[in-house]
Amino acid sequence: MLSKIWKKVCIFILIVACLFNIVLKLVGRVSFNKEALSSARYMVEQYEYERDEENVIK
Repeated sequence: MLSKIWKKVCIFILIVACLFNIVLKLVGRVSFNKEALSSARYMVEQYEYERDEENVIK
């Protein structure tokens, strides 16, 4: 009898922990706009770096 209660309590705790983990991941994720701006900034920096490298080689 007592083992059935503990089993239900442990399953409940496991479910709550999983839901808590999922919610934290959803709340903490970076917005699409910030990610897109960051990617665009990186691409511009990479383009400028490659252009400067080509000018040094010539």
